[in-house]
This record gives sequence, C-alpha cells and structure tokens, in this order.
Amino acid sequence: MNGSFKLARIAGIDVFIHWTFAILIAWLIGIHVLQGNSLVVAITGIGFVLAIFGCVVLHEFGHALTARHYGIRTRDITLLPIGGVARLERMPEDPKQELLVALAGPAVNVVIAALLMIPVYLGSGVSSLSDVPRLGSGFLEKLLYVNIVLVVFNLLPAFPMDGGRVLRALLAQRMDYVRATQAAASVGQIMAIGFGILGLFFNPFLLFIALFVYIGAQQEAQMAQMRSLLAGVPVREAMVTQFRTVAYDTRLEDVVQELLEGQQQDFPVVNQGKFLGILTRSDLVAALAEGRQDTLVTSIMREGCGTVDERDMLQDTFLRMQQAECSTMPVVRDERLTGIITLENIGEWMMIQSAIRKGKSRQHVDNIYRP
Repeated sequence: MNGSFKLARIAGIDVFIHWTFAILIAWLIGIHVLQGNSLVVAITGIGFVLAIFGCVVLHEFGHALTARHYGIRTRDITLLPIGGVARLERMPEDPKQELLVALAGPAVNVVIAALLMIPVYLGSGVSSLSDVPRLGSGFLEKLLYVNIVLVVFNLLPAFPMDGGRVLRALLAQRMDYVRATQAAASVGQIMAIGFGILGLFFNPFLLFIALFVYIGAQQEAQMAQMRSLLAGVPVREAMVTQFRTVAYDTRLEDVVQELLEGQQQDFPVVNQGKFLGILTRSDLVAALAEGRQDTLVTSIMREGCGTVDERDMLQDTFLRMQQAECSTMPVVRDERLTGIITLENIGEWMMIQSAIRKGKSRQHVDNIYRP
C-alpha cells in the first residue's frame, strides 16, 4: 500500500504501518498537552492505543494464518488509523473455507478477551461481564472492553467487515457466489443507510461508518462480478493480436512516431523476435521530458513484468498484473510472441461480456413472459 513503512516480517508476512498513523499519535499527544496531563499519563494513553493496534495485528494474523492453512498466501498486513488490512492473495473458493477464514480474526479477539478476563476478574472483583464497561481507568479492563467491541463490530453482517464475509459464505452454500455476494452487499448497504440515519440524529461518527460500509459493500459486489466474468477464461480470449514491437536498439525519439500513429500505448521491446521488456508510454514521456531523445529503449524498458502464456487463465493474469503494477504484458505461445494483454483491454472485455450477459438475461425473461 502506498505511503506505508515496513515494521517487521512475522511468520513470513510483512507488516506495514501507514504514514497517517503518525498523525494519530501526534493528535493524542496534542490532546494530552491541551488537557494538562502529565507525561506519564500521556505515555500511558499512547501505550493503550498501541496495545489496541497490537490486538488488531493479531486479529489480521488470525485471517492470514487460517488462509495459509488452505494454501492462500497473504501479501502483507497494513496498519491504518482506522484498523488493519490483511491483503490475501485471493479469497477461498470453498464457502466453508471462507467462513473459517472470516471467523478466525474475531476468534483471536475472543481469545484475547478471555485471557484478559482472568486478571480483570481476579484483580477487580468483577461479578459479571456487564460490569466491565463501568470499571475505572484500568489498562487491562479497557483493553478487555475494546476487544469485546472489536468482536461485535467485526461480526456485523456488512462488507468490508468480517461479518459480511461470514454472511456471504453462508449464503454461498445455497446459491452461486455472485448472487450470495450481491445479497450480502445489499444487507450491508441497508445497514449503512441505518447507520447514516442514526448518525444524523445521535452521533456524526456513524455517518463515517455508514459511508465506509456502503462503499465496501459496493466494491465487494463489483469484485465478485469481475471474478465471475474472468473465471475459466484463457488469456487468448481477451488479448490484443494486432500490435507493434520496437527493436532493442531503437532510439526514444523514433518511438514517438509509433505512439502517435496508433492507439497502442506500451510496446514490447524485442531482439530478433525475443522479448526483452516493456516500454511504457509514461516512461517514454518522462525520459523525453528529461531531454533523453537519443537514449535507447533498453535503458528505460521494464523487465519485471515477464510474459504470460495465451493458455493461462485471465483471472490469474489480471491479479498478477495488479500485483506487479504492470499495465501491459506480452502474451506468448511456445516462446513466440503472439499478442499483448493490457489492464484497459481486460476492462473493456469485462464490460462487453457483462453487457452480453444482461442481454441474454433480458431475452430469457422476455421469453418467459411472452404470451
């Protein structure tokens, strides 16, 4: 995630912290200064916030390690001021596996709360769980309460919370994945509207939660639709077969005319038909702006994107391009360059397929109701 700094690598997973986290710490320090609190109180307050985010990290590792059990890699975990994000390589296709991965995070907070309850009960004489929120300023008591809140909040049946994925996983055992996602997203959006109404009358912070939930539900529905369109489709179905290449010893100023003469933006760089790298339009323009017109394309081409076989699955290729931040990849068959695939072209292909599906669905409905 852009603007994030690596904290550590734990269990083979990189943990990052977003730069905006520093704003949160600065804000907390400012609050304590304005209130005239002592340094000890300020450090304790900041320590409590860090403890909360420690619980959030453990929550995300619950998801990550459960996903690993099913052979799904976690790209990284990033801490944000509003919580944590574990970026899984993909979601499990088996609804039962998705259910367990989704529940694993809140389950970690349940375990933390149970462990904290031991010293809290022994040291504070708490007679029931309902007494916990009324406890004084004890560090452990507050942390226990926060973990209970995290469990309840995360299990709300709305994306992007874990409860939305739990609901989707349960529905997907009775209907197809896309319909289950749309149904779960609709429940989440209804909840978001409810949060928004309550926020207008009681707590403005609920308006922020409402927006967060509504957008999360919408994005999840779009992702499920995308997965449905791309599933089982080979790259050759969407690749561009009419394309131009540039030789490895071509100067940048000579590529400009190629760019202006056609709609192609990125060019495979070749040497006697062998693929070497990709020259992107953005890199070309940046080099020209630096006065490097006589530079050879090999000096600024990108070599990290690699190639994709035209028989590979489009869904896997799309995810690979996103991860590698490659807008264009050359397509090969038996080491021979046969086309290129671009993120823009994949988007256009999905748009066309979606329109075709809607047309077929409408035709089917017309046939049913036609007298």
